[in-house]
Amino acid sequence: MKRLLPLLVIVLAGCTAAPQLPSATQAEPPPLAATPTGPGYTGMVDPDWAQRTAEATGIPLLAVLAYAGGAIRAAEVYPDCGIGWNTLAAIGLVESDHGSFGGSSIGPDFTVTPPIYGILLDGGETEHIPDSDGGAVDGISDYDRAVGPMQLIPQTWASWPSDGDGDEIGDPQNIADASIAAANHMCRASGGMSTAQGWRDGIGAYNSGDDYLRKVATAAQQYYDEAAG
Repeated sequence: MKRLLPLLVIVLAGCTAAPQLPSATQAEPPPLAATPTGPGYTGMVDPDWAQRTAEATGIPLLAVLAYAGGAIRAAEVYPDCGIGWNTLAAIGLVESDHGSFGGSSIGPDFTVTPPIYGILLDGGETEHIPDSDGGAVDGISDYDRAVGPMQLIPQTWASWPSDGDGDEIGDPQNIADASIAAANHMCRASGGMSTAQGWRDGIGAYNSGDDYLRKVATAAQQYYDEAAG
């Protein structure tokens, strides 16, 4: 899911011209609920842990459930990947401020309203990605553009259509669905994200560039520290 520019630009203080490329501490898998609270992977997350994590980090509760569900699903499909919920949360922050970009919000069904779309990938200041879906996913038929709270391009979504909330409908505008697709994409591309280099490879496969890597690493580490604090 490579794009040259993230949808949401977050300026970090203290950046240098030749930075060390960071990695971030991966959080432990989120605890499972004693009894599932709903269908899908979001319903498998321990609700008390999710509430505490949302309060500690400031991440909306539904987004926490989505990121945790994505990590749980990835642990099933790619047991050696080790992607943490905090990495998915960091990407959700950088890409769409947890589904709030442009005045959107996450509804009770985990779908963002209004839908979130990225900039046209026409080769100007972005990669040149011709239309791959006839507009079925991103609503336009000239070029592709990233879609939803995790900013998945149509080609990536076509590779990893997912259902995180158990409604039997895959939708990249649904943060629970999109979190699983994002995790699968990074796990497969990296070969495992439990090492520093593997983590960098996974993030680089999602969106290239040192600046993007730094933003995600900083946010992922912050969320890890806040949740553990």
